Amino acid sequence: MDSKTKTLLGTVGVIVFMGAMAWASVPLYTWFCQVTGYGGTTNVAEAGADEILDRTVKVRFDATTEKGMPWEFAPVDRTIEIKIGETGLAFYEAYNPTDRPVAGQASYNVTPFYAGEYFSKIDCFCFTEQILQPGERVQMPVSFYVDPAIVEDRDAKYVKQITLSYTFYEIDLPEEERQANLTTN
Repeated sequence: MDSKTKTLLGTVGVIVFMGAMAWASVPLYTWFCQVTGYGGTTNVAEAGADEILDRTVKVRFDATTEKGMPWEFAPVDRTIEIKIGETGLAFYEAYNPTDRPVAGQASYNVTPFYAGEYFSKIDCFCFTEQILQPGERVQMPVSFYVDPAIVEDRDAKYVKQITLSYTFYEIDLPEEERQANLTTN
């Protein structure tokens, strides 16, 4: 092989490798955040904690919508104080002021980021897409706990307040909902 062919093959190899890394970066980063709690990613639990400590933490709730999302979205209560390990229940309210059904999905994070590893959701509206009919107002629950292991973490053990933030963004209506909407209009 001559040097031009080697250079060409090397360049094509680098381009293919960089393209593959760019394609895989989002799923790899998502997986990394879910495993480590990095970036405020929370855990998902089947049930509450096994232990409740005699120490409390304030949980603050935040809500926003992506630009262009027509819903009104806000927490019902801005903060609650719970014992570490105790199961908490909070509600967010969403309202669709439009004259059409709107589907949405919530993304979320926890701050401070290193507390995400210890914040576990048992059930959450954010696990599934939500569809609100025209003029519909709903309250959506999230049940959670702060893992007692937080008190053993070098950085997280001093956390006194955790903020759970959601951002709702509009998604395409599911096909069956689109079809039902077409037949009624």
